[in-house]
Amino acid sequence: MEHTKLLIIGSGPAGYTAAIYASRANLKPVLYCGLQMGGQLTQTTEVENFPGYPQGVDGNQMMMDMREQAERFGADLRDGIVSEADFSKAPYVLTLDDGTQIEADTVIIATGASAKYLGLDDEEKYRGQGVSACATCDGFFYRKRTVAVVGGGDTACEDALYLSSLAKKVYLVVRKPFLRASQVMQDRVRAAENIEILFEHNATGLYGENGVEGMHVVQRKGEADERHYDVPIDGFFLAIGHKPNSDIFKKWLDTDEIGYIKTIGNTQQTRVPGVFAAGDVCDPVYRQAIVAAGSGCKAALEAERYLQTL
Repeated sequence: MEHTKLLIIGSGPAGYTAAIYASRANLKPVLYCGLQMGGQLTQTTEVENFPGYPQGVDGNQMMMDMREQAERFGADLRDGIVSEADFSKAPYVLTLDDGTQIEADTVIIATGASAKYLGLDDEEKYRGQGVSACATCDGFFYRKRTVAVVGGGDTACEDALYLSSLAKKVYLVVRKPFLRASQVMQDRVRAAENIEILFEHNATGLYGENGVEGMHVVQRKGEADERHYDVPIDGFFLAIGHKPNSDIFKKWLDTDEIGYIKTIGNTQQTRVPGVFAAGDVCDPVYRQAIVAAGSGCKAALEAERYLQTL
């Protein structure tokens, strides 16, 4: 069985940053890219809030830059999906989807989180052309335009408020006849003059020739007075939650009720010695590329120090 000092799982900002730091420390890390090479940033168009790119950068290009930097320092980047983990004893054994096994003295889990979507065909059709699951990433592109946010919890309200400072009009599409958000967030949303809450509404589709131009909605779905109509919008934001990609690790690691991996104190260390988590898989709060990159740096430095104790 192949052995490595450090195995990194995931190829988003956290994984690539960890690979950069670990390679420069001569740890010769092996990184498996996972299902979505480059992570969630490959699903967006232009990134304008990552330091070092004053003119903005295409999300795919930024991840290619990070990959190239990791390779420059000698990281062994491989295609493949880790499908099983055994953290019962060190060295730890990871199994790939093709059955290949590799053992590692230390592991950095940087598998990210996947935004939840409604499951509409149009969400995929207009991905990067008006559909987004990150208001803080893409909101700037909708200055003085009209957008919709789907969801009724705190995240949806926060996104609607953020977008209301940029957009001309924000529709908050809420499936239930009430908001699930905290009272403070509800009060703030209701006080915003350019936010209109569409209670008991479901988005059923999107339309537009060159990107999103509007959404199809149904009011009081399934009831006798059900009503269908269209709402002109320029952007469609999903705020119905994220699912951390942590399922295969739950047997061994502590997670919260949603599935985010718990780390110890202000570190990236999990409860298993030598196993670290970085990026969105352990971050239910910020979910930003720059934060993920920083945590990848921390994880690599902590892995290096841990290896020195073996």
